[in-house]
Amino acid sequence: MVNRVTLLGRLGKDPVLKHFSENNVIAEFSLATTESYKDKEGKWVEVTDWHNIKIPFKNMAERVEKYLKKGSQVFIEGKIKTRSYDDKDGNKRYITEIVVETLRMLDKKDSSGASSGVSEQGQSYASQPQQEYAQQDNRPASNIDDDLPF
Repeated sequence: MVNRVTLLGRLGKDPVLKHFSENNVIAEFSLATTESYKDKEGKWVEVTDWHNIKIPFKNMAERVEKYLKKGSQVFIEGKIKTRSYDDKDGNKRYITEIVVETLRMLDKKDSSGASSGVSEQGQSYASQPQQEYAQQDNRPASNIDDDLPF
């Protein structure tokens, strides 16, 4: 059995860090993915889906908080997880999340070397575009194109 998801989208909000202990830190944010198609009348239709993203690795979570902002484009690979909880009225609720294993930042750099993204305060933020982080130790992953046979 395989539980694998691959998403390419934009952050719907700035990442939020949650600290449970010194080494137990997670980042959470929403991600929008959009699909476009032509309807029966030939008009383009866009459908946007929202995904709850969770990054349970301290180093990756801290990098995400530092470099990504609302609107940043990312490529994510991970697993789909569904959990339940009881709300304040005692009703059982379910939430589906994407638990990230690999994340690639896709924002472009401008000529000064800074990311083209701008934070809500209007200040540029530095980024590491097309940098991929794997879950094992959060070092930049090797170029995955090298493994392709063509």
